Amino acid sequence: MNADVKDYVVEKVNELMNAHSCCAEAKEAAKNWLEALGTDKEAEAAKNLIAEVEEDIMPIDGLIAFAGSEAGAQVFGEEKAKSVLAHAQEIKASGAMYCDCPACAACEAILEKKDEIL
Repeated sequence: MNADVKDYVVEKVNELMNAHSCCAEAKEAAKNWLEALGTDKEAEAAKNLIAEVEEDIMPIDGLIAFAGSEAGAQVFGEEKAKSVLAHAQEIKASGAMYCDCPACAACEAILEKKDEIL
């Protein structure tokens, strides 16, 4: 991975770790990858990071379904769920494939560099 890609991915991995919407498993995978950079453990940590990011990123249709469900109303609160649903429908109409929360946005950016990371 060239220096520009590395710097970009490090920035996005840090954004992921600092996102309020990032789960504990993704934070751990991100931390492990950062710690493994430049070591013989980097390749394995990269595989783990990519696997976690692929698992965690929320497809826009999944967000729409969740935000419009009873479970979504319980998690977000009824009014916030309606707002999330409207926003998700709006960004889908604009071509978004994934949720645009800070964690998912970072995941999407990381996945754009997947081939270079692995």
